[in-house]
Amino acid sequence: MTRPGDRLRVGVLVSGRGSNLQALLDASSRPGYPAEIVVVISDRERAAALDRARTAGVEALVVNPKDFADREAFDLALVSELNARRVGLVCTAGFMRILSAAFTNAFAGRAMNIHPSLLPAFPGLHAQRQALEHGARVSGCTVHFVDSGLDSGPIIAQAAVPVLAGDGVEALAARVLKAEHQVYPLALRLVAEGRARMENGRTVLNLAGASERASSALVAPDLRPLAENLEDLARFTP
Repeated sequence: MTRPGDRLRVGVLVSGRGSNLQALLDASSRPGYPAEIVVVISDRERAAALDRARTAGVEALVVNPKDFADREAFDLALVSELNARRVGLVCTAGFMRILSAAFTNAFAGRAMNIHPSLLPAFPGLHAQRQALEHGARVSGCTVHFVDSGLDSGPIIAQAAVPVLAGDGVEALAARVLKAEHQVYPLALRLVAEGRARMENGRTVLNLAGASERASSALVAPDLRPLAENLEDLARFTP
């Protein structure tokens, strides 16, 4: 996806406060991280995530869907802005719009999303509420490649968290969000290093050189600062 020694150029799509964006910005600021955030695009002018981008010195812009005749025209405008900045991979982080085929075809295998459930369980909105209503004992989050469906793309990494007695939506959401901030930068690293890719509708992982313990971090990473490489993950205690 990139030449040896180059960092992968990443664009992030946002709509809200941008806490997952911040996790990606923090990771990309670390020496040796294989990806850099080059642009943040929002569909909302007042999204707090735009301020996070500007504070980090990253270009931030608004593409207003009201300026376009339909969803496809809006998505093509997003594609144009991303291509103009030579973006190699797109991360959606709280982007509250369903992307059409105009976008998913343009960035097939080059777009990722994070969802606050252990997919394929509880896709769509209000995932934590769905988990509680169904009596789930375990919840979590999933990073997956974006395809034309709703939270249906091939899974890259997941993090599990317990559902505790007495949990309400806010308490569970906060626990899941902490896991999101850990697993999204990890998944981006895997893709940027060429260790994870989408092929024929599936995720292909290449963890050569990483231990079985490191591989297990793709399912339940220790909730500490992001490991600098997969070998570091092998030393984590679940």
